[in-house]
Amino acid sequence: MFSAVFWVLAFWFIVNLVWTIARLNNRMMSRTFAWINVVAVVIGFWTFYAASNGGGGIAPWFRLMNWTNIVLAIFQFYNGYRPHQYSKKSGGL
Repeated sequence: MFSAVFWVLAFWFIVNLVWTIARLNNRMMSRTFAWINVVAVVIGFWTFYAASNGGGGIAPWFRLMNWTNIVLAIFQFYNGYRPHQYSKKSGGL
């Protein structure tokens, strides 16, 4: 179970990272992916700390992936909910 959840979360992280880089200006999808990342992080930490055997050799990678998912989610929340940057043109004479 531990390794299956790890590989599902690893696949999600790769898809999420590629999408974030490719579609940086799509704010609505950035918000959606950030909230999905929150769920993935909760599931990841829940699985990591619920595993009684510590997960064997992939435990450090599992922990690293969870923390990098947190960093990615923070970036996505910032990108999705930041204020609009309007460029005001001077309507001078």
